[in-house]
Amino acid sequence: MDAQRGPGRQQEPRGRTNRRRFLLIAGIPLLAVGAGTAYAVWPGPARPGPQVRTDLEPLNARFGPYVGTLGEAHWLGYDIDEKPGSAESRTIPSPDSRIRLVGVARLAAGGAAAITGRAEHAFAPAAAPAELPAELAPYAPAGAAWQHSGQFDAHANHKGAEGHPSGEYLFDTARDLVRFDLLYLYT
Repeated sequence: MDAQRGPGRQQEPRGRTNRRRFLLIAGIPLLAVGAGTAYAVWPGPARPGPQVRTDLEPLNARFGPYVGTLGEAHWLGYDIDEKPGSAESRTIPSPDSRIRLVGVARLAAGGAAAITGRAEHAFAPAAAPAELPAELAPYAPAGAAWQHSGQFDAHANHKGAEGHPSGEYLFDTARDLVRFDLLYLYT
């Protein structure tokens, strides 16, 4: 009997593992990957839709140079490709994102009249504007006399602006309000 083998045991040749050890070594990483995948695709709790924001810095930075400094605002900013209130969210960013900024903001006293009074923009009474998201409905005044100008929209949404914006601005001179509904495409 060989002293290294011990009674009743046979030594395996070097470089070979037994089946149980192999399954253990290969199985643990596979189980970890499977558990991670299950966690990533398992639906979580439903996330609330976009929340009404009142901070002014992002708005003043984006279109303040065109409308002036805002005094107060109620607005939403969200990715239109994500379902509001859905538990699903994009975990891998797409090559392009479409961010909607929509809301109502107060301009400085006389600010709306100063913008709508410029002849080069040719403002006219706006047709019935599109409905605001339900979260913003309480902040849009009933009976507002909105004015619109395609020329002003083109000026404020010029190609050099961050994110390639498109959309419209509506102004109410009696209340010094701007109503905006913009889509920023980031590519």
